[in-house]
Amino acid sequence: MYASENRIATSVLVIGTGGAGLRAAVELAERGVDVLAVGKRPKADAHTSLAAGGINAALATMDPEDTWQQHAADTLKESYLLANPETVRIVTEGAARGIEDLVRYGMPFARERDGRISQRFFGAHTFRRTSYAGDYTGLEIQRTLINRAAQLDVRVLDTVYITRILVHDNVVFGAYGFDLTDGSRYVIHADAVILAAGGHTRIWRRTSSRRDENTGDSFRLAVLAGCRIRDPELVQFHPSGLIAPENAAGTLVSEAARGEGGVLRNRLGERFMSRYDPERMELSTRDRVALAAYTEIKEGRGTPDGGVWLDVSHLPRETIMTRLPRVYQTLLELQMLDITKEPIEVAPTAHYSMGGVWVRPEDHGTDVDGLYAIGEAASGLHGANRLGGNSLIELLVFGRIVGRAAAEYSAGLGAQRRSAEALAAAREEVDELLSADGPENVRSLQRALRDIMTEHAGVVRDEGGLRKGLAELAAVEARISGMGVHPDIAGFQDLAHAFDLKSSALAARATIETAIERRETRGCHNRSDYPELDPALQVNLVWSGPGSVERESIPPIPAEIAALMREVSTVGKLVE
Repeated sequence: MYASENRIATSVLVIGTGGAGLRAAVELAERGVDVLAVGKRPKADAHTSLAAGGINAALATMDPEDTWQQHAADTLKESYLLANPETVRIVTEGAARGIEDLVRYGMPFARERDGRISQRFFGAHTFRRTSYAGDYTGLEIQRTLINRAAQLDVRVLDTVYITRILVHDNVVFGAYGFDLTDGSRYVIHADAVILAAGGHTRIWRRTSSRRDENTGDSFRLAVLAGCRIRDPELVQFHPSGLIAPENAAGTLVSEAARGEGGVLRNRLGERFMSRYDPERMELSTRDRVALAAYTEIKEGRGTPDGGVWLDVSHLPRETIMTRLPRVYQTLLELQMLDITKEPIEVAPTAHYSMGGVWVRPEDHGTDVDGLYAIGEAASGLHGANRLGGNSLIELLVFGRIVGRAAAEYSAGLGAQRRSAEALAAAREEVDELLSADGPENVRSLQRALRDIMTEHAGVVRDEGGLRKGLAELAAVEARISGMGVHPDIAGFQDLAHAFDLKSSALAARATIETAIERRETRGCHNRSDYPELDPALQVNLVWSGPGSVERESIPPIPAEIAALMREVSTVGKLVE
């Protein structure tokens, strides 16, 4: 054992300190179970804090006829029939309880004058069911959960990077990692592990994820532990990410900008949505608007820097300042641009991983005993297009359910067997990277990988491009072994970037290989060589390693829910 290794034991380890991880940790602490949460970035700066629009639950505070069954029908419809009906039922039926929990923890929801929680429309919802707190709902949820975790004395390690989940005979027994500041190692023994380390959208060049988050960590940790990945090719591209400045490329311009009356124009000044969805125009669904913008750019009608114009300057200044304050402030800070006078240059940006680790619907257990996955790390709810506002409620519903499941699993464990070999392998992996002194620069390899994914596996894909991307990815994978890793006085970020790169490479391969297999156009997945939806591909694609993609059938939709599924107008609503 190394002198610099910290050894910790806990009943349940939570990897990730965003909304999903903290909600699970709170559930465990409320049940009196010893829990430790670890994150590679400060919990106050988790990705959850970026979510602006709102959180869904059929509370019926505004529209009394709304029901969880209608919420389920809308979710399944928007998923292009790839969501798991049981997962959808659990989330939509448990959504009101999720909101109640937040209120109990002190969440400051917007309310009507009579005290009811306000709810607004998001596109493709039949009724008003999106609760919110200004245009910073995710930030308030994160703050609320941080406060509740502090009240319960939940242990949180903010600067620990987990490199391996420790498994013996397909049973989890903990995790291994290092401190980002001083490089000291952590051996964490745990009865159960909850993986809540986010998605993989950072592997594209333009993304709403910040630097060094959502690099596919969950995918790599899960696959090395013995799990599978479901539907990694299903990635939602948000229509309006900023192009400049380079260090903020992909930063979202809220879709409220279009919801409030913003218009999209190409380089020629044409309001191009009339070509793609003449009825709904800018209020069309997220996948269609992203595809339209991508097509305009690809066909040469884009702006000088390869985007389109989003213009709100025709709106009254008061509307912009009261309804879009965050957008106004962001553009002023990043570009010195006054959106009350000038249009914003935007382009589609990778936004949300709808696929993720394969889990059971009822408890989000994985293929490995004692290992669970939740939040954007998991799969099953969103299918081929995510209904706006559903991601935040998913965190709360499954955070509670998985916290309870992990508590029961830990309590029922007769004994725990550990593996010296698994621990040695995890330790050796870190040692090898720390001694790596090759000529390859980690950051340049990350950039090369993001370029491959953007060029060959972006908004629109085809067989030739995907196979070329796979060949180029193999070349990058080969170069990874020649990396140089150089921690310095500032800390061990370079080691973290090396692990990020390994995760991104695995996530990229899973994404491209399943994208090749899905020879159809469905929701967010656009194949120019297969422009039609193929009923035979109404299946989930499950990836278990290089070259291994299997089709998984989806359970039938209950008749009572199927009867409620219909096209939903987005007229007069905020889009997703």
